[in-house]
Order: sequence, then C-alpha cells, then structure tokens
Amino acid sequence: MSVTTDQGPVLVLLSGGLDSSTLLHHVVKDLGVKHVIALSFDYGQRHDRELKAAAAQAQSLTEVIEHVVMDIHFLGAAIAQGSSLVRGGAEVGDLSELKPGEETQPPTYVPNRNMTLLSLAAACAEARGATEVYYGAQAQDEYGYWDCTEDFLIRINSVLALNRRDAVHIHAPFVHWRKADVVRAALRLGVKVEDTWTCYRGGEKSCGTCPSCVERRKAFLEAGSVDPV
Repeated sequence: MSVTTDQGPVLVLLSGGLDSSTLLHHVVKDLGVKHVIALSFDYGQRHDRELKAAAAQAQSLTEVIEHVVMDIHFLGAAIAQGSSLVRGGAEVGDLSELKPGEETQPPTYVPNRNMTLLSLAAACAEARGATEVYYGAQAQDEYGYWDCTEDFLIRINSVLALNRRDAVHIHAPFVHWRKADVVRAALRLGVKVEDTWTCYRGGEKSCGTCPSCVERRKAFLEAGSVDPV
C-alpha cells in the first residue's frame, strides 16, 4: 500500500502519458495529498509531445504547486545507439514486429532510464523537503521493462534508505496493475484522457500500431470504453 506524508510536498513523476497522469490524480484524489510537485523530463524522446500533455495535466489540479521540466538531453545522446525511443536511434517498430524474446526488453527500452530519472527525482524531492516520490511503473500487458518491476522498486529504495537524514522513498502504486486497470482508474478519477499522450512515434496523431498505442487501445476496449485519442 502507498504511504503519504502530512509534512511537506509529495513529488510525482509526470511524463504526460496515461499511467503518470492517472497516478497524479490518484495521489491527489485518492490519497488526499494537498501539495504536489510534478516532475517531467525532456531527455530527447521522440514523443516529446508528451511534455505538452504533462503541462496540461499539471495545470488541471490546483494541488500541483510546481511543475518542473528537467532538461536532460545528455541522456538521449548517450543512449541513442541502444534505444528506438530517442531521436537518433532506430525507428520505432510496430508491436507485431517484435522478435521472439524481445517482449521482455523491446527496442523501445531506454537503457537505465528509470534508475536515472528516479535518482534525479530523489535529488529534486530532497532539495524541496519532499520524502515521498511516486512514479507510474505498470505491469505491461504485451511487453515489459525490468525497471518497472517490484524487484527494482525494492532495491532502489534500499539504496535511497542509506541517506543519513531524510531518506526519500519511491512508491509505484500501479506496479501490479494491467493497463486496463489504469484506464478504469483514469475514468473513475475524471482524468482528461484526451490530454494524455501515449504514441512512441510522437507524430501529430497517434500511429495506432506501435507497442504503446496497441496496448492502450486494447486496454480501453477491455475497460469497456472508447479511447478519444
């Protein structure tokens, strides 16, 4: 179970996607947090259109007292050879093109992204007097990433616990959820899902065939709803 604090703000990683946007609303509306710092990253992702969605989600809640957009383009430049999700990397393929075995670490995987982002988030939180950080790790239905697992969450918290003063703790309330569970929560919480961005290709419209688009469409269908995007 996720734990909040009454002392100081809570920091939420907000990419602008469906998971993180739902998480933001969950922290405010379900957990009752009154002061939230939203943190987004510009790391050279193809789908940087998601940052506009993140801004829209942050602005939709008065409890968000600050929206930080951290420029870390150095990350994209450093790992472009190993990920199709950043500019300069290989083109994003369709979900149907994944080769056997790639479901557990597909070409859209960004090497060590979550450890990097969560380390920066912990620093940002600590500097602002926040000891609780939330990120939207979710058990993907069609493919998966090692840094979105409960094992990863436990281990990164073990490292952060070494802090000799105010240790930052990472929460991932959706870590065991399927995408349809996130959709149901988004609809219940009144998230403007039309103001979220999922497509990995980052064009003017969602492509509908990349891994993220396919999973999102299936999740809405399973939840008995229609995706407005």
